[in-house]
Amino acid sequence: MPTNGQQWKISGDFVDFCKCAVPCPCSWGRPPTEGDCQGVIAYRIREGNYGDVNLDGLNLVGITEFEGNIWDDDVRADMGMIIDESADDDQRGALQTIFGGEAGSWPQVFAENVLGKMLGMEFAPIELEIADDASSWRLTVPGVTKAVTEVLTGPTTRPGERHAHVVNIPGAEAGPNSGPTTYGIATVNEADAFGLKFDWAGRSSKLIPFEWSSEDEF
Repeated sequence: MPTNGQQWKISGDFVDFCKCAVPCPCSWGRPPTEGDCQGVIAYRIREGNYGDVNLDGLNLVGITEFEGNIWDDDVRADMGMIIDESADDDQRGALQTIFGGEAGSWPQVFAENVLGKMLGMEFAPIELEIADDASSWRLTVPGVTKAVTEVLTGPTTRPGERHAHVVNIPGAEAGPNSGPTTYGIATVNEADAFGLKFDWAGRSSKLIPFEWSSEDEF
């Protein structure tokens, strides 16, 4: 239930591009491949509202790093946040309230149990493109991050079948209401912001659809 009394609902897509080998161990409730992780996460809101504030089409990005199993009680991820500069003042306020954990649902659980030190917040143009068939996705924030992913395929992938879906993963970063996870390999994965700089091309990436609302209880 909403902690501030405001009704809201959003549906969208979560993507990440990280340091780990495929598939990302965090999705399975396990420590990172090399014990620590750096990466980029992003959210695309397909449809959403916060009260009478329309949130359709807006994006958010996080640049993050942590050490240890992110699901352990004593591990937290430091993160810098970027909010879509196309959002007006009301939309910016709504996004900060929801993703800051003040409006309940999964973002509150995530903020209270996963987030560590906030490295900063900026407003910038965000381009997040996801193919209709989930065969690829790409993210660009000029001067901050660029990432490109192709869906995972292999020697037994049949022609025309490009999806590696996993349902009910035990460590879904987008929460228990997530849809099937699609795994890919980031051909580009670089960032330089909030004191973090890395290039992890060739590592893990994933796409997770989600639905959250003020009526959720966790």
